[in-house]
Amino acid sequence: MLEITDKIAIDERELEERFIRASGPGGQNVNKVSTAVELRFDVRHSGSLPLAVRDRLVRIAGRRITDEGVLVIRAERFRTQERNREDARARLIELIREALHVPKKRVATKPSRAARARRVDAKVRRGGVKKLRQSRPSFD
Repeated sequence: MLEITDKIAIDERELEERFIRASGPGGQNVNKVSTAVELRFDVRHSGSLPLAVRDRLVRIAGRRITDEGVLVIRAERFRTQERNREDARARLIELIREALHVPKKRVATKPSRAARARRVDAKVRRGGVKKLRQSRPSFD
């Protein structure tokens, strides 16, 4: 079980890991050893997450989520398979914890009368400065 919070945990069977060759520098090792990890988690069909969390996770994940609703996390930061595996799982936990946070509803507000007056006053002053720039000097 992958612990997210006290109440939420993901079953290991819901996670799919594939080990692939990492890109970038790595010497002779890079062409022989599959150290990068591709972690796949089917968000849309997961029974471990509440529906609201799943919806927020799909929104947060952006382009990391496929059309079928599978979240793909690719970890290749480290040179060992085990560290990349831990990194991918940590990033998944971080994303889910972010989705657990319910954003506050925005309350629409109006600017105060004083704020509107300050705004108009600033515009008038600015217009006055520009008006002074337009006036031509007289050569009398």
